Amino acid sequence: MIIGLVGKPSSGKSTFFKASTLAEVEIAPYPFTTIEKNEGVGFVKIDCVEKEFNVKCNPRFGYCLNSKRFVPVKLIDVAGLVPGAHEGKGLGSKFLNDLNEADALIHVIDISGSTNERGEQVPALSYYPGNDIKFLENELDQWYLSIIKKVWEKDAKKIQQAKVKVSEALFKQLSGLKVTEEMTENAVKELPAEIIKWNEDDLLKLSSILRIKSKPMIIAANKIDVPGSSGNLEKIKKEFPDYLIIPCSAESELALKEAAKKNLIEYIPGENNFKITGNLDERQKKALDFIKENVLDKFNSAGIQDCLNNAVFNILKYIAIFPGGLSKLSDSEGRVLPDVFLLPNDSTALDFAYKIHSDIGDKFVKAIDVKKRLAIGKDHKLKNRDVIEIKTS
Repeated sequence: MIIGLVGKPSSGKSTFFKASTLAEVEIAPYPFTTIEKNEGVGFVKIDCVEKEFNVKCNPRFGYCLNSKRFVPVKLIDVAGLVPGAHEGKGLGSKFLNDLNEADALIHVIDISGSTNERGEQVPALSYYPGNDIKFLENELDQWYLSIIKKVWEKDAKKIQQAKVKVSEALFKQLSGLKVTEEMTENAVKELPAEIIKWNEDDLLKLSSILRIKSKPMIIAANKIDVPGSSGNLEKIKKEFPDYLIIPCSAESELALKEAAKKNLIEYIPGENNFKITGNLDERQKKALDFIKENVLDKFNSAGIQDCLNNAVFNILKYIAIFPGGLSKLSDSEGRVLPDVFLLPNDSTALDFAYKIHSDIGDKFVKAIDVKKRLAIGKDHKLKNRDVIEIKTS
C-alpha cells in the first residue's frame, strides 16, 4: 500500500511529508526494501491490543506510545504540480509518473489562500483554494485520458469489431495505475452503449471515473492556523461534498513532534493535547501556546494523523491484524506482539496466512481467534484489531 502526497508548490506539502515521517522515538528498520529520496515512511495509529492481554508490546516495526500503536506505511512525496502538468509543465512528467503506484492520494492545499495557482506568495485569503482542487482533478483526468487514447489508437478496430472487449483493453492499458478490470467494466457501463459513437467528452468522462476509483483522494486543508482560513474551509466543504476534507497544520504537527523528540513535551500524534516535560524558553512556550489555542483546541488535532488514518482505514478500508498465539504472544526472540499487518477489508484467515508468508498459507490448517479463544476456518473474515494464530500442517 502506497499513499501519494500531492500539491502545488508552497502548499506545505513538504512540511506535511516531514511531519508525517518524523517519529517521536527511535524505531527499528522499516519493512520496505527501498526508500528513495522522494519516498518515506509515515505511520497510521490504532489502539494496541496490549492492554487487553495485560502485556507490553515490543514492535519490530513502528512504535507504541501509551498503548497507541503506530504502524508504518509507505508515502510518496511527488514533485509540486502546476497547471499544465500533464503537458510536461513544471515537473509534470515526474509528478505523474511517481503517482503510478499510489493506492490513494492526499492532496495538500493551502486553505489560507496565501499562494496562487503557481505557488507564489500572495496576501492571505486573496486566492480561493477550491481552484486547486479543480485543477488537480483536471490534471489527473487529462493524464488518464492521454493513456486511454493510446488504447483507441492501438485497438480501435478490434474494439469496434467486437474482437476485444473495451473493458479488457482499458484494463491492460491502465493496470499500472492500480485500475482493475472490475473498475473498467463498471466505468464502461456509464457511457453510451455504442462505443463507435464515443467522442472526446465521453473519453474524458471515462478518464474521470477511472481516476476517482483507482486514485481515491482526501483533501488536507493545510495552514488552518492562519486567521480567516476557517471561512475557506467551510466554502470548499460545501463546494466539494464528495471529498473528505480535513483541517490541518503541518507546521504545528512538525513542531510538536520535534519538541517530543527532544523530550520537551509528551505528545501522541493525533491527540488534542500535550504535556510539558522539559525546560522551555519563552519563545518555545509562546509557540506551544499558539498551537494549543489555535489548532488543537479549535480542530481537536493538528490533522496530519487524521489524514493518514483516514486514507488507510476509511478511504482504502484496510484493517489491522496482530499475529499471536493462545499459549504466548511473543516471537522466537521474545518480542511481545511484535507485528501488525494491514490487510484489505473482507480479508480472510487464509489471506492473513499468506500475508505472513506463502509457506504458511500453503500449509494452512486452521486459525485461532486469540481474543475469543475460538477456532476459525480459512474463509472466516477478519475484523480490525483481531489477534490471530495460524495452525499449519
